[in-house]
Amino acid sequence: MIPERIAQIEATLNSAANIPDVTRQELLGLLARLKSEVAPLVETHGASADQITGHADAAVQAAVRREEQPEEAAQAVEGLAASVRDFEVSHPRLVQIVDRIALTLSNMGI
Repeated sequence: MIPERIAQIEATLNSAANIPDVTRQELLGLLARLKSEVAPLVETHGASADQITGHADAAVQAAVRREEQPEEAAQAVEGLAASVRDFEVSHPRLVQIVDRIALTLSNMGI
């Protein structure tokens, strides 16, 4: 389920006309890193791994539609960052990647 959801996020990014190419490439690279960091969590923290990728999906979807509902986009990015807080000690790279995704989306004006 996690790889499929990340593939959906990648498809959304690739088809989004309002995301600059540089930002798109950065987000795609971060998604690849997120995928590798979340994969081990599926065994031990399946619900959390699903929640993290779900929040990433919601944040990217909201970023693509940000002109329609800017407050929804900001909430989605906050939800994404909050989804990994319990992993700060045990999975610091995961937290760093999610924070970079949130920062990149925020720099887009979300």
